[in-house]
Parts: sequence; C-alpha cells; structure tokens
Amino acid sequence: MLTQKPAAAAAAHAAGAPADPASLVCLFEGRYVPLGEANVSIMTHAFMYGTAVFEGIRAYWNADHGQLYALKVREHMERIRNSAKILLMDGLPSVDQLTGEAIEVLRRNGFREDAYVRPSFYKSTQAIGVKLHGLEHRYYILALPFGDYVDTTVGVKVGTVSWRRTGDAAMPSRAKIVGSYVNPAFSKSEAMLNGYDEALVLTDDGHISEGSAENIFVVRDGVLLTPPVSDDILEGITRAGIVEICADLGLRVVERTIDRSEIYIADEAFFCGTGAQISPIIEVDRRPVGSGAVGPITKRIKDRYFDAVRGNLPAYTHWVTPVHRG
Repeated sequence: MLTQKPAAAAAAHAAGAPADPASLVCLFEGRYVPLGEANVSIMTHAFMYGTAVFEGIRAYWNADHGQLYALKVREHMERIRNSAKILLMDGLPSVDQLTGEAIEVLRRNGFREDAYVRPSFYKSTQAIGVKLHGLEHRYYILALPFGDYVDTTVGVKVGTVSWRRTGDAAMPSRAKIVGSYVNPAFSKSEAMLNGYDEALVLTDDGHISEGSAENIFVVRDGVLLTPPVSDDILEGITRAGIVEICADLGLRVVERTIDRSEIYIADEAFFCGTGAQISPIIEVDRRPVGSGAVGPITKRIKDRYFDAVRGNLPAYTHWVTPVHRG
C-alpha cells in the first residue's frame, strides 16, 4: 500500500506541470495503488454493457490559504449510493467512508492545483449477458488535475440538437449511469460539429431539459427559471447550490417546464454543473441571449459561486472540505 506521493511528482504538481498518470494514486478495490495498476478485464460486465455509476467531484486550490477545498463531497457520495441502488447494487460503503476515501485520494496525490475526483461503482463480474441482478460490484476513486470543462468567462454559444434527453421511463435520469452518457455524447458531438460550443437538449415533448451534461437556468424579468426534475434532468448538486446562492442574494427561482422559444427571448441564461461550473450562455441557435454578453444576474451568481468553492466565504464553509492537513 502506498503511503505518500513521491516528492518529485508532488513538486511537479506544485510547479503546475501536467500530471503524469504513473505518478497518480487511486483507490482501487480497497487498496491505494498507482493509477497505471488499476486495470480490469475487457470481459468486465461494466465495460461490456455500461453497467456502472459514477460521480464527478471538483476540488479547488486556494493559493492564499495554501489549501485544496473539495466541493460537496458528502452530497456526491449520497448521490452515487442512490445511483448504485437503482442499478441493483447493495452492501455499499457508508457516505462517511466514501467521503473519507475521496479526501484521502486527494491528499495522497498532493495536488496544489484544481482537481477532479471520480468515484465509480461498477459491475465487476466477467460475463456475457445483459442483466443487472446476480452480478458482483466493486468501486474505485481516482483523482487528477482538472481545469475548465466549458468556458466560464465570455460565455458559450449553444445549439438545439436533434437528439432528445433519455426519458426516466427508459433510463433513470436521476442516476449517473455510465452507459446512459452515450446519449449526451451524441448531443455534444452534434452541437460541436455544427459549430456550437455546447448542446441544448429537449425532452421528448419538446421542452428544455438541460445541456449535454449540465443543468440550465434561464433568467426572465429578474426571475430565474429552471426545469423541474420531472423534465428528465439530473438532480444536480451544483443546481441545488445555485438555488441556495439565489436565496442568499434575494433572487427568486421558479422550477417549471420551459418552452424552447423562451430562451430566445430570455434576458440571460447559464449552464451549471460540476464540470460546467457556472457557464454563461450568450447565444442559442444563432440568436443572442439578452445583450449577447454575460448578464448581471449571472455574473453575481458566478462570482459568489467561485468565492464559495475556493473557501473564501464563511457562509459557505459547509460546502467545502479542506484536504491538506495544517
């Protein structure tokens, strides 16, 4: 079992050098091992059929504090346990155990930069056959340096895609199932190949659901609108954080079904999520949203969010867990 990251690798991270996978440490089937040693057979059920669930957790480096802050780890671990239950997995580790292990993986890697943590439970049985029951499962937790997934500064240009969000009756929307992410992959690629930065995905009945892998907020007349969970969205942890920020800022949030054309006449709009963070939407289907620049409400929310996740706001210390021991 590894006890610490090699000093040379830690120094490289501190200097901002790209991560060498051979230097990273992960938790794999109960042991802390080099990432390169964490392998499964190509016969693994999860590899063959997508029968796995996952989470994405960000950790933010604050140079002034000399501290790495992991964001909403417990909430993510609660959600992955729920996803695993939906996929017929039982005997799961507790939220406390998973939270502690995620922090330990970050600590052992000695990151001095923003990072990303990915835990996953997967059907580990080596077998041919499409089913969920009667299969063993295991889990891993890995971490790596990670920057912006989509633009968070000048904003993104978005295109409505032909693919529809998978309905909950076909693929559980509130579970982060690995196989289900082929659906947003189709959407993301269609949007990008058509010259957009990101996709706007609709429900089967033509209402706004979310981005390829992000929740969405639309601002009209000072009110923030966001689709309800019944419109096949992921129950976003960042989305819940935005609702909390809006309450603190005195901004009204309404959960309701949103027509596609509403975003064309909106004052502002933005995506949110672990990957997207807060990503302003400045254009949809070649139409500018509002002024075509980052709007004032979006900016207020975004500024507060980034202060919160980096541990700069005492009111949001319940969001973050310090990684490095003092």
